[in-house]
Amino acid sequence: MSTVSLYLPPHILGWVGVWYLLASLVCFAIYAIDKLAAIAGRRRVSERALITWGLLGGWPGAIVAQRLLRHKTSKTRFLLVFWLSVVLNILVLLLSYFVATSFLASN
Repeated sequence: MSTVSLYLPPHILGWVGVWYLLASLVCFAIYAIDKLAAIAGRRRVSERALITWGLLGGWPGAIVAQRLLRHKTSKTRFLLVFWLSVVLNILVLLLSYFVATSFLASN
């Protein structure tokens, strides 16, 4: 009977963490820019760009920005797409983790 190790080398986990941190900072900044543009009546950041940065790993920063800046919190359609993208991102992250650990365990 074989067991599957759920271990990834720390450097891989570290790089994933760094990626999510940087993407979250960028995403937060983009939300802040969009909030300022909304207040000033200037051209806005597209919702597609906001969702894309969330999908790229910036969703934790997006959640913080939504709460702190009170931005993009009342558009039901946007929030639905946003939260679906968060769930999709987490599922892909978990699937990637289990595929990578299974691959490493088999080698």
